[in-house]
Amino acid sequence: MFTIDFEETFQPTLVTFNNNLSIMEFYSPQRNSTLELIRVEIKPHPDKFLPGVYNLAMGPLTEKGEINDKVRLKHSYSDKLFSTIILFAVSFLSEYPESAIGLDGTDDIRATLYHSMFLANRKHLSQYVLCIGVDWYVKLLRNQMEIELKADGTPFFKPRPEPFDYSRTRHDLYRYYMFKLKK
Repeated sequence: MFTIDFEETFQPTLVTFNNNLSIMEFYSPQRNSTLELIRVEIKPHPDKFLPGVYNLAMGPLTEKGEINDKVRLKHSYSDKLFSTIILFAVSFLSEYPESAIGLDGTDDIRATLYHSMFLANRKHLSQYVLCIGVDWYVKLLRNQMEIELKADGTPFFKPRPEPFDYSRTRHDLYRYYMFKLKK
């Protein structure tokens, strides 16, 4: 697992802060000796039940200029990569201190990576941020027979943020990972 160290980061080539879309770009050396341009975007989370939460997306750009968060890269310096990304997120939170940053593992491998990052870097990260885990739930109605449904008849999932439970193993992943500045 990698170690977060805000003293060991890549130099950004682009940084913009805005509460609708913040962007950072930097180059990350790959094991095949190439440099990969990595873009990090922070923008409002679309779920109305997560107000003040900004989703962080990262990855190389597609031909259309969109982040490809499904590609598997082989970074030479994963510690430095994630330190750069988390430092950008903490910088964003310094600009918008009432906000929280969220990470969505697009698959179990990424969710395991984020979970392990919070576990392995608990001591360092806790100096700066409060870590939060989010699970989604469906409300069982009072009759104990039915669940709450949307107008189209599908289950109505709502997020349930809680302080990150460091005793949860990587076999009991959260659906979403968040952090906000310590006050």
